[in-house]
This record gives sequence, C-alpha cells and structure tokens, in this order.
Amino acid sequence: MDRPAAGAAPSCGQCVGFVREAAAGFPDTRKGSNTSHTIHDAVMSAFAVFFLQSPSWLSCQRAMQDEKGMSNALTLFGIGAVPTDNHVRRLLDPASPELLNGAFREILGLLKGCGALERYRVLGGRTLVALDGTDFHSSEKISCPDCLVTRHKDGRTVFSHKAVTPVIVAPGVRHAVPMRPEFVTPQDGAEKQDCEINASKRWLEDTASWLREAGAVLLGDDLYAHTPFCRKVLLHDLHFIFTCLRESHKAAYEWLDLLEPGDFQTVRETRREADGRKRTWTVRFARGIPLSGGDGALRVNWIELTVTDAGGRQSYRNCWATDMDADAENAVELAACGRSRWTIENGNNNTLKTKGYHLEHNFGHGKEHLANTLAALNILAFLTHTVLELTEKHYRLIRERLGSRREFFLHLHVLTVYHLFRSWEDFEDFVMKALEIGPHAPTAPPELTSKGLIRRYAKRKPR
Repeated sequence: MDRPAAGAAPSCGQCVGFVREAAAGFPDTRKGSNTSHTIHDAVMSAFAVFFLQSPSWLSCQRAMQDEKGMSNALTLFGIGAVPTDNHVRRLLDPASPELLNGAFREILGLLKGCGALERYRVLGGRTLVALDGTDFHSSEKISCPDCLVTRHKDGRTVFSHKAVTPVIVAPGVRHAVPMRPEFVTPQDGAEKQDCEINASKRWLEDTASWLREAGAVLLGDDLYAHTPFCRKVLLHDLHFIFTCLRESHKAAYEWLDLLEPGDFQTVRETRREADGRKRTWTVRFARGIPLSGGDGALRVNWIELTVTDAGGRQSYRNCWATDMDADAENAVELAACGRSRWTIENGNNNTLKTKGYHLEHNFGHGKEHLANTLAALNILAFLTHTVLELTEKHYRLIRERLGSRREFFLHLHVLTVYHLFRSWEDFEDFVMKALEIGPHAPTAPPELTSKGLIRRYAKRKPR
C-alpha cells in the first residue's frame, strides 16, 4: 500500500487499502476444501456494510455482478467473491478484533501525516485523549466466551459486551477522532471478571509509545480518578485530567474543606460558547491535594469550573484532578480541556449508536469473537469517515452539499447499487459533476446554470 506524500491529504482509496492490508493478515482456520470465499473477502464485506451503512448492500452487489460481470464490491473494496451474511459471520467468528489494530494505527497516521492533528493541539502542543466505556450488546439468551456476565438478585443472568472507546478531542473542535477500541472481555487466568479500568490499562500499555510521542493528556470520568490508574498514567510519562467528584473522593474533599480561602486561586474569563452566547467561566484551583487517604497518597491539583450566564444563572459545574501544573495563566485552558471529555459521548458513542452505525444492534454474535470483531470494523468505518471528512476536500464537499449524515449515506448506497464505479475517485467525480460542485462548479452566471434555470422555470406562473 502506497503511503501519501508528507502533507498530502489521504484519499478514500488509501484508507480502504489499509483495511485490506489488515484483512490480508487474518488467519484462515478452516479445514477441508470448502473455501470458495476468502477471509479477506469476508472482512472487507463486513467493513463495506459498515462503511456504507447499508445491511442489504452485499446482496445488491451480487446482483450487479450477475448482471454486469463486475461490481462495486470489487472495484471499491477489493472483494473478489461477495459472500452471504452467514458466510461473513462464520468466517469472522474465530478472528480476534486485535487483527484490526494495524488498520486503526495506519488510518490514524494519515491525520498526522497531512497535519490535520495540529488543530487538536492544546496546552502548548499536547493531545487530549478521552477514555470511556460503552455497552453495545445485552441479552439474557445469547452469549459467547467474550461476554461479560451479570447475575441479578431477581435470578436473571444478563450477557453483555462492552468496550473502551478512546477518542482524540479538543475544546471547540466538533469531530472526535476514534482510536482503536479495547474490549472488556474475560481474561485468561484471571479470577475476577474484566472491567473498564483493566481494559483501559491494557490499551494504555499497548498504545503508550504513540501517546508519549503525541504528548498525550488522558481525560476520563470519575472512575479513572483513582491512585492506581493515575500512577499507571504517570509511569508512562503521560498526563491526566480526570473528573473528581466529592462522593467518591472523600479524603480529597475533606482536605479541600480544611483549606482557607487564601489557599485557592480564582480566575474569571468571559467566553463565547458554541451556541454563540457569552458566559462567565469562574475557575477555582488548589495545588497539592491528596487524591486518597493514608501515607504516600498521590498529590494532585484540583480544578473547579463554574459557568454562569449574563444573569448569573449557573449552566455548568464540574471538578477535576490533574497532575499538570495549574496557575493563573493556564487554569481556564485546563478546565476547558477537562470539559471537552464530553465530546466522547456526543461526538463518538452517541454517533455510533444513533447516527446510522447502530453499534448496539446485534449484527452477529457467534461462538467466539464475532460480536467484538464486527464492533471493531464498525468503529474502523467511523474512523475512516472522520479522517476523510477532516482531510479529503472532495469527500467533504459532497458530505456538506448533501446535508445530513442519513442523506449522504442514502446517496452512497443508491449510487453504488445502480452504477458501477471504477474507483473512489470515479465515484467522487460522478457525484460532484451531478451536484455541480468542486471542479465541476459552474463558471457561468448563476441564473444561466442548470440549477438557476430550474429555479427560474419553477417560479414561472402557469398561463
């Protein structure tokens, strides 16, 4: 796979190419001669369904292959023989989602290569990475070895899947950039059931070199603001800003309650927020607060943010613990960074669940790793869309012109069902020509373009 030149924007074909590289590394565990469909084709078929947000797309491509002797499955995704849904599930079930880690790393690297990650730099060149766990499957009947098991007092047993879904965020930046997930699954040799914190520790160990290079500052909710995980972060020469609530940090707040007013510093700043309104940010902070009780407690800096409107009404309040130095110059920025953790909910998890990706839908559960592997492919599709929207001019033009996410993917599905494209560049050019945008934007006066003439005709009164 050819890498784009330094500074060059990645293309859709390059992103898909990295997924194909990962798919080529999936092992084939089948025995016997019934191998009409390859593991590569199964991986790319599943990815294509998530990329196009179209469950019926594979069957449409088989019909196109029969009719035209060629299909977009082949030209756009490199799928030689389009498998059925059941074939895909059966072939992917033994495959670990970790086999996709390389694709996540390569596609994310495209952002760095073209300089698109610079807009995410904060605090003098650091990168914010928010951590959060999200559930994506729950059932009382269907289970697999990767399931978490919850036994309720009423006798019910619930099987579920959960993943830690890290994302790159920044204050004022709408897009959250998903990184590879880490799944919460039973671990070999472990007596206790896996949990979000342990999964985050595994992800941290695996991703530490990238995080150090990026000067990462980890964000997380109150679950992460405890000494063992904080020390793990510091051990890797990283930083943290974690939500710190009174209810779960009694020792820290007992200490804070004993401080004199002069032990706190306060900074106020009027800021224009995303809704266009001006609000007052009041940031209060104190240094050297013990995060827990007992000797040898980890000392942190505590930051409180209160946001009020012009009438003095409070619209937001939160508190964080951080290892980063806090002073009058950076306290507001530290608070803004801590607050940006919510982008993982609105810009990532909510999008994956409600904006066409249907992460919580049971696309296939299997008997081994299928549910987690399909979830990883779904998140990989979302990462690809995000990278293209941030960097690829023609993709972004089309996306903006078609408006809603739903409308965009509806057009993508319909066009690739009825028309054969030789490449992603061919597809983009076709759409831009039809919409008269990009290189096909009209040069004639607006009233003489096709759209202008249509509007003029529509306004004519019938005789």
